[in-house]
Amino acid sequence: MTANLLPLARLHLTVRAEGPLQLPPYAGSMLRGAFGHALLALSPLPHTDGKPCALHASCPYCQLFAAPPLPGHSLQKFSHMPQPYVIEPPAWGERTLEVGETLDFCVVLCGRGLRELPLVTLALRQALQAGVGPGDGRAELLAVCLETPEGEQLVHDPADGQFAAHSPVVPAPVLAAAEGVTLRFITPLRLQENGRALPPERLTPRALLMAVVRRAALMADVHGGCAPAWDFQQLGRLAMEVRDTRQLHWQDWTRRSARQKCTMTLGGVCGEWTLQGELGPFLPALHLGQWLHVGKETVFGMGQYRLEIA
Repeated sequence: MTANLLPLARLHLTVRAEGPLQLPPYAGSMLRGAFGHALLALSPLPHTDGKPCALHASCPYCQLFAAPPLPGHSLQKFSHMPQPYVIEPPAWGERTLEVGETLDFCVVLCGRGLRELPLVTLALRQALQAGVGPGDGRAELLAVCLETPEGEQLVHDPADGQFAAHSPVVPAPVLAAAEGVTLRFITPLRLQENGRALPPERLTPRALLMAVVRRAALMADVHGGCAPAWDFQQLGRLAMEVRDTRQLHWQDWTRRSARQKCTMTLGGVCGEWTLQGELGPFLPALHLGQWLHVGKETVFGMGQYRLEIA
């Protein structure tokens, strides 16, 4: 079952502006950066250039934000361990929240991220209190709710500081087979080849499906402690036979990297992508991808989609 493959939780945070809070067109990088600075402030040792410290096995900043690499992993080469969270920013659009206005965004947690929920919550609360955005607007955390199939469950009210008992929730996919699925990309999907993002006309069903499969398998292995027994060669052959129709467009956004001291333009595709063929073997990964996202910069919330099964 998918739920056993990798327990996940999507947490819905509601905050209230305590001063004018300026939101860029895409707030994922802003929220993630503020989260990292707050985790760094809570760490037991100083860090140099964001690198893991001597206590990296227990340091919250290292384990959640700048985790050291895994040597020789079979699925992917990477400089850092895939992080156990995804920031899902508020809806696209530049705007300013005035005092008293509320804002909602989500955080997906798995693995150690789930176990460190109080610490994650504290870091986000302190990040918001310290100030985020171009004008360092401050905000107060009002509530943390867990998304469940039955609705939202309040798991933390900062007013009393308590955390209610709750369990990770990932509903298992209903179908074991499907001949058609549609992915509706809410945030830009950035699939890369040789370090360059692929435009809509160069994307293929195989590139998408195998990216989803690799992401799900890697996260399940690293953060769920159980690598799925998927035959990647067979999945690759099946993906080659998948047909598609698409209504995709390119969406750019920029982010400021404090570490690299530069501004970067990060684009990807948004819109609808319909796949047709023997898709049953891909359903577990496609289902998980609605929480994990797919492609590059998922920690900023990129590559988020909703799945519709025909």
